[in-house]
Amino acid sequence: MGHEKDVLDICFNSTGTKLVSVSEDTTGRIYNVADFSLVGVMKGHTKEVSKCSFNGQSTKILTASNDATARIWDANTGKCLQTLSGHDDEIFSAAFNYESDTIITGSKDNTCVVWKDSKKNAGMMDMN
Repeated sequence: MGHEKDVLDICFNSTGTKLVSVSEDTTGRIYNVADFSLVGVMKGHTKEVSKCSFNGQSTKILTASNDATARIWDANTGKCLQTLSGHDDEIFSAAFNYESDTIITGSKDNTCVVWKDSKKNAGMMDMN
């Protein structure tokens, strides 16, 4: 049920009912805090995952990885909703704004990228 390599980051959702852990094993894991049951495993990154955060509504999870991508995941299933590509090196930091229509990522390539939702209120975020 746990990770196979070092855990690099963990976070709670805004209500404290779920937590996420991310690891050098390239995965993230979503847990129900009440009984610590595994809700889902987030698979898709190809290198270690260094950062995780929930959006303000606790419906989506954002991860950042050494594979130079950030990913948006469904917080209830662990399904990848979107991959954000645009950095040339490892992404060390990533966060949603409260409204969940903007994401910022920070990378070892010495840049920060702001990703805006061009279809606000749509089911899947289209960040360009």
